[in-house]
Amino acid sequence: MKAFEYATARSLDSAPQLATDNGHYFAGGNDLLGRMKDYITDAKILVNIKSLPGLDQIESGRDHWTLGALVTIAQIENHPGIKKVFPGLHEAAAEVGSQQIRNVATLGGNLAQHSRCWYYRHRDIVCLKKGGDTCYARHGDNRYHSLFTGNTCISPVVSNLGTALAALDATAIVRRSGKEARLSMSELYHRAWENPLAHNSLDPGDLILKVEIPTARGRSAYLQVSDKHAFDWALVSCAVAAQVSGGRLRRPRVALGCISPVPYQVEAANDFLDGKTLDEATVSKAADLVLANAQPLEFNGYKVPLAHALIRRALLKLKG
Repeated sequence: MKAFEYATARSLDSAPQLATDNGHYFAGGNDLLGRMKDYITDAKILVNIKSLPGLDQIESGRDHWTLGALVTIAQIENHPGIKKVFPGLHEAAAEVGSQQIRNVATLGGNLAQHSRCWYYRHRDIVCLKKGGDTCYARHGDNRYHSLFTGNTCISPVVSNLGTALAALDATAIVRRSGKEARLSMSELYHRAWENPLAHNSLDPGDLILKVEIPTARGRSAYLQVSDKHAFDWALVSCAVAAQVSGGRLRRPRVALGCISPVPYQVEAANDFLDGKTLDEATVSKAADLVLANAQPLEFNGYKVPLAHALIRRALLKLKG
């Protein structure tokens, strides 16, 4: 790890000012410090944001809940209100890393983490995402990579919380150029769909402040499959959310993780599910629609039936 300076931000105005010259925000540090140790990320200064006021709060409301960016994954996992109102988010949080990691990892950090592609993470490989001219995974070992992408890079988003929040139609509030910008989960990651160098749509100096989650979808669920039972990245994850009235879905959302640079949704599938009752034929048709344009590569074709099964099982959990 190269030498760096360290400073603590005491206000929202001072944080971007401190980070302007090749600086990075630091809270839990699970992803950032790992990248720095492997010489993937070079930071002149780390700006500690853990003292910024109000960003570690969970606020409930009738129409929406607000979660500060410094709320830990453990807080989300263990909060009884979140478990009741947003069970899918609770389930997603419980799958993040180990208990020790969840105790320090933050909501903002989980959303903003970088690619886990092993070519990107290799200190001696200059892949497309690091400014090279080749995506080595595309014709190499791509067993953990994307089924959908809008550019040559096939590295997928791995944020559990990003996938769950996408299904819940949540909005990230981002401090950008001295103002607050509101980004849907799709917008928060869209740049990674188009630009192989991007991990998300955050600009240098942007700071995630909080996430607003509407309560309109009263039922939600999250499932993932990993190589190991615990403390492992998902091979495929699926989050679903809807309001269920009279046994019928209203405003349903299905989001897949780890198969695309963004939490992947297909509006045709969401529209098809709207107003439907849940049965095997309906959830199977929805899964077909979500995966219709999948483009499996040499070693990741197994993700298609895996995603199909997760979509069906997650949707059936909404029946209660």
